[in-house]
Amino acid sequence: MTTWDPAQYLRHADHRARPFADLLARVPDLPGDPARIADLGCGPGNVTVLLADRWPTARITGYDNSPEMLDKAHVEYAGPTPGGGGLDFAHADVRTWAPEGSYDLIISNATLQWVPGHVERFADWIGALTPGGTLAFQVPGNFDAPSHRLMRELAASHGLSDVLRHEDAVHTPEAYLAHLTALGCTADVWETTYVHLLTGEDPVLDWVKGTGLRPVLTALADDLAAREKFLTAYRAALREAYPAGPHGTPFPFRRIFAVARKEA
Repeated sequence: MTTWDPAQYLRHADHRARPFADLLARVPDLPGDPARIADLGCGPGNVTVLLADRWPTARITGYDNSPEMLDKAHVEYAGPTPGGGGLDFAHADVRTWAPEGSYDLIISNATLQWVPGHVERFADWIGALTPGGTLAFQVPGNFDAPSHRLMRELAASHGLSDVLRHEDAVHTPEAYLAHLTALGCTADVWETTYVHLLTGEDPVLDWVKGTGLRPVLTALADDLAAREKFLTAYRAALREAYPAGPHGTPFPFRRIFAVARKEA
């Protein structure tokens, strides 16, 4: 299992939170009051708490399979919310998570790319929505970007190609639209390319250390020499692929969004 580092992940928290805010802005009003909400792949909880800003009375549960992330989320955010709702966190594997009871919103932020065959889970999740409820998610659509292509090439040269996700980790917007409408939902699917301006030394490497590179770092945790060899080669490749400018390093990042509303 991949080991996660909340501190490393949160080093780019502002940039990482923006797609969730953009997704949340397109979610319609929820049928329940108080609403019941599930956040799949909640990580350290820093975006899960934004759900309480939108629905102050909601009962919100963040689910994740990383003990490190859940510990951070519990300490920082668990408990009653200012609007009278509640926020808690629980261990769950999104690959097998089955809703208990009904939800007004099931939402997932940059998680489903880690779940092979995740479109096959949509039927169960939508089935658990109350009438008029919503399934919403965003996933990175940048698996053909230099950051990930170079990572895969180097991992293969180190005998680690099987630990990384590949181009088929996510689907096209058209495919998501087809899956969601086939399940009887009214769906809004779109894509956005953010151009993050990152600062600091080797900022793209610093970014992927918190997310996409975690499986490699986990696999090499007990072989520090091999780990450093990999990072040295990857660092050099990223510097060439993403040259620094006078105000920082531009880092284009494509994301795919979907908001599917169940018939009321």
